[in-house]
Amino acid sequence: MAKLYLIRHGQAVVNVEPIIGGIKGDRGLTALGVQQAESLRDRLMATREIVPDLFICSTMPRAMQTAEIIAPAFAKPLLYDEGFCEFNVGEADGLSWKEYNARYGKFDFDLRKPLSPGGETWQTFCQRTHFNFERVLNANPEATIVIVCHGWVIESSLSYFWPHTRSEQPNVDLEVTNTSLTHWYQHQRGGQVRWFLGGYNDAVHLHAAVRWQLEGDLEGEDHPAAPLGEL
Repeated sequence: MAKLYLIRHGQAVVNVEPIIGGIKGDRGLTALGVQQAESLRDRLMATREIVPDLFICSTMPRAMQTAEIIAPAFAKPLLYDEGFCEFNVGEADGLSWKEYNARYGKFDFDLRKPLSPGGETWQTFCQRTHFNFERVLNANPEATIVIVCHGWVIESSLSYFWPHTRSEQPNVDLEVTNTSLTHWYQHQRGGQVRWFLGGYNDAVHLHAAVRWQLEGDLEGEDHPAAPLGEL
């Protein structure tokens, strides 16, 4: 059965500075973001809780830098895929918010329309991410897949796996912590193969210095993280 792990990038410069961070404005990770990715790498190396068949990341610098830091935890080559980039902000990419407000007017957070010309709406963004989830999962039907991507890509996975949820602009926001894990997996129920949300926003590696152990004894088996407590 297939498993899909979505990992948000570490804290990025565009998360803390007033910059519109598309592919052009993306300046990679902050020092804290590097530390967050290193903490996730250490967790994954110690627990072996994820043994991927496929290791993918967005082509945006903050995602690539995160993926390259955690790569030693996986014995797989890193594949770059622009289909999992963050929301396309259009021609405002790289502007400061002050410059944006001067050029386009005050930002009103209405994702039913593009942030600026050439950008995506929430609906067209979800159409893109849904297409690419479908593409990768159909091409690898029994694989364990890791994708290092972005907060809104992870949020859009909810409307992909639960199509009754709205793919229009959501009226609630979901917390997606930097370097958190979101885990989807297939399981057979009632004679049908169904997708289950196994974990969301798992960032235990950020909350304390912990020692890790495996739950189970089989080498190479997928295991949940098992923190033993603070060091």
